[in-house]
Amino acid sequence: MAETLNRLAVDLCGIPLDNPIIPASGTFGYGYEFAELYDINVLGTFSFKGTTREARFGNPTPRIAECPSGMLNAVGLQNPGVDAVINRELPRLKAVFSKPVMANVSGFSLGEYVEVSSRLDKEEQVGWIELNISCPNVHGGGMAFGTCAASAEQVVRAVRDVVKKPLIVKLSPNVTDITEIARAVEAAGADGVSLINTLLGMRIDLRRRKPLLANTTGGYSGAAVLPVAVRMVYQVSSTVKIPVVGMGGVSSAEDVIEMMLAGATAVEIGAENLRNPFACRDIIAALPAVMEQHHIHTLKEIIGGAKA
Repeated sequence: MAETLNRLAVDLCGIPLDNPIIPASGTFGYGYEFAELYDINVLGTFSFKGTTREARFGNPTPRIAECPSGMLNAVGLQNPGVDAVINRELPRLKAVFSKPVMANVSGFSLGEYVEVSSRLDKEEQVGWIELNISCPNVHGGGMAFGTCAASAEQVVRAVRDVVKKPLIVKLSPNVTDITEIARAVEAAGADGVSLINTLLGMRIDLRRRKPLLANTTGGYSGAAVLPVAVRMVYQVSSTVKIPVVGMGGVSSAEDVIEMMLAGATAVEIGAENLRNPFACRDIIAALPAVMEQHHIHTLKEIIGGAKA
C-alpha cells in the first residue's frame, strides 16, 4: 500500500499530495456532502466552493442545461459568504477531511479579492488559495480580471501582498492567448496556475425560441472540452516555470495521465463529479493499473513527458 501511495504522490507548490486528484471548485461543495458517500481522505485534496465576501444566491434559474458530452452552467457563484465559510463550513469539513484544502476565492473588485484571500489564508485547514479570475457566469467581476493581462497581474499582485500560502491562479480559456495571461500572473507572484475554467457557451430552446439559461450564456464543461484543455495545459506549462494544475473534461485515469503528460502537476476533476459522485475515488483506484499498462513507475516522472 505504501509503495502504491509513493508511486501516485506529487508535490504541489511545496505541499505533498498522496495523489494528483483534486475535485474542482463548484462540483464538490465543502466536501462533507461527499464524505457521506466515501472516505474523501483518499483524495489528494479538493477545491471548495468559490467564496465571495458576501453571501450570494447566484443567477436566476434555470441555470443548468445538458449538452452533448457535457453541460452548461450559469450558477453565478452561489455561496454563503466568507464569514459562514470560516465559522460554519470549515469546522464541519475538519471533521471529515484531515488534509490541507484548497480555498477557491472569487470577487467583484480588487478589494474583495484581497479581503477574502487574506481571511482564508489565515485558516489552518487552508493549504492553497486558488484565485478564480476566470468565472464566465457573473457580471462586473471574475472573468473581467482574467481576460486582460494587465488586470490579471494587478489583482494577483495585490493578493500576493497579503497571502503567505501558495497562490494558484485559475485562468480563463475565453481569451486569444492564454499564455500571455499565465506569464502575467507568474510575474505578479503566482505560485501556480490552474486551467481551464469553462468555455463560454449557449443553447436555445426551439419551442420557446429563447436561451435555455436565464443568464443567456453559461460555462461549458464536460468530456467534450478535454482536447482544448490538454492543448492549453501543454502551451502554458511550456511557457511558465510554475506548476500547472490541469482540468477540463477529465473523466478517467487515462485522461489524468494525458493531462500530466501535457505538463500538469495535479489534475482537477469537475463536471464528472456531478454525473458520478464516486468519480474521483474510482479514478484514484484505477490509476495504478493504467500506470502499469503504460509502463509508468511514478506519476512525478511523466509530468510534461509529451514535450519534445
